[in-house]
Amino acid sequence: MIRINLLPFRAARKKENVRRQISVFLLSFAFLFVVVVYYNINLNRQINQHKVRNEETTAQLAKYNKINREIAAIKKNLIILNQKIDVINNLDGSRTEAVMLLESMTRLIVPDRMWFTSFTLKDNKISVKGIAMDERTIADFMKNLEGSYANVTLKSMQRKTIKGKNVNLKDFSFEMAKIQPQKAADKKPEKS
Repeated sequence: MIRINLLPFRAARKKENVRRQISVFLLSFAFLFVVVVYYNINLNRQINQHKVRNEETTAQLAKYNKINREIAAIKKNLIILNQKIDVINNLDGSRTEAVMLLESMTRLIVPDRMWFTSFTLKDNKISVKGIAMDERTIADFMKNLEGSYANVTLKSMQRKTIKGKNVNLKDFSFEMAKIQPQKAADKKPEKS
């Protein structure tokens, strides 16, 4: 009988299995290394993209902050200009107010029986001081005032004697509220 020695074949097969396992391990390790390197490169690329986006956003934010400061300065100047325009409009509206007040008072006066000594216009209060011949003249003037002004009150009435002449006059003082004139839009049209 022929004897065949199978041991070297088994040893060769065993060596082949060991080589295969080592090569699979090394290939797996190499594949794992390639995957880790790729993942690291990908993460670095994403980090660089986020850094670039962050720098762009910071630059835009600085630009917009500069624009916001300019807008705030313009708004502040606009508020100041509007205040100046309001003051000018108030001055323009009130420059004729004293003249109109004096004109309306001269229409309400009792002719040849009374004289004004002073007018004061403060906010919506008008103070009038003057001299009249008698109480009746003051009463007539007060009725005339009540037709044109609100809250007419007689503050004082005193006898006044002119030096050197034997004439008794009455010194008076009135206070009243100024009525704001109605605008054309507020007035109701009359029906015919």
